[in-house]
Amino acid sequence: MRRVDLAADGSVVGDGVRTGFPSIDRWLGGGVRPGDLVVLGGDVGSGKSALALAIALRAAQAGSAAAFLTGEMTVERVMERALALEGRARVDDLRQGKLDDLTRAGVGAAALRLRDHAPRVEVLSPGGLEPLQAQLAAFEAELIVVDSLQALAGGPRSQDEELATAVRFLKSMAVERGVCVLVTAQLPAWERRADPRPTLEDFGAMGAVKQQADVVMALYREEMYSPGYGVEGATELLVRKNRNGTTGYVDLYFYKQWLRFEDMLDPDR
Repeated sequence: MRRVDLAADGSVVGDGVRTGFPSIDRWLGGGVRPGDLVVLGGDVGSGKSALALAIALRAAQAGSAAAFLTGEMTVERVMERALALEGRARVDDLRQGKLDDLTRAGVGAAALRLRDHAPRVEVLSPGGLEPLQAQLAAFEAELIVVDSLQALAGGPRSQDEELATAVRFLKSMAVERGVCVLVTAQLPAWERRADPRPTLEDFGAMGAVKQQADVVMALYREEMYSPGYGVEGATELLVRKNRNGTTGYVDLYFYKQWLRFEDMLDPDR
């Protein structure tokens, strides 16, 4: 009741990690919480890794201990992406040093912010779940982002069995360590379906995501399925499961050239 009264008075209760996207935080009752498994899915090129990285960056800049574990990029590539989305610059321009004065200033300011408030970035240890468990034991974090679920499935069993085992492992780890785990997931493309928006069943993994995850979100960008008809950059973040709240969607905008998402209702200045 003390916690409830503090929240009612507008005090920061400290029972979770804010994603840095106000509309997402409102939908999730203030942000992601300790013990939660959050699964973020999307089609190839939908921007799921970019959104997951943005959440890790914003959580770290807000003072939360965050980690970003990648099975798809090197640490250097992750930091290039971080500078691009924080500094509003193209990754190719960063690599080639082709920045005008204004963009260079923005990237420099982003680098200063990241120097003091950045998530811990590491490459996922190869070999499956046991090496991951040992890797995670080496540091403390309030938010652990894993990119991606498919990178954890490399054993002798079928991929669906491996994915289901990985989902159960991540949920167990979230509860045991009292952290929030956010993992990205590759979803199948459904261009020929009447409504190509991802559903909860699309996450597969023998139903493990549907059963084990506390929050399941999916990215849908209409321009990917109806070129020329959808509004470029307009993105629906579909909340397909929310164990402690309601489902629905959040409007985001994706700046593809910067790999950057912004909240449509509460954009960054």
